[in-house]
Amino acid sequence: MNKPLNVLKALSDRNRLRVVAALMHQEELCACHIIELLEVTGATASRHMGLLIRSGLVQSRKAGRWVHYRLTADFPIPLFQWLETELQTDPGIKADRKALIKITACKH
Repeated sequence: MNKPLNVLKALSDRNRLRVVAALMHQEELCACHIIELLEVTGATASRHMGLLIRSGLVQSRKAGRWVHYRLTADFPIPLFQWLETELQTDPGIKADRKALIKITACKH
């Protein structure tokens, strides 16, 4: 019961849902990209990412001083498909996808 509850809890926040939606269309995002996308502090982004990691939806890797995030290999396919369908017309998610083009164009 804990796994479904943790996944639902992780996705119950708009910013965490935005991160998952972004990662559904980006192989990987740096922490700095997520901070810029969400327009939050590093501490706030870190707290959100920690919850997503604990839920099993996202994994991280360190490369020097950078932390990169991606969806886990075992991200539930039915959940991915449902989110893809439900979020495809969301104006905020569409705006995030446009913003990510600019944000990810800058290499750190």
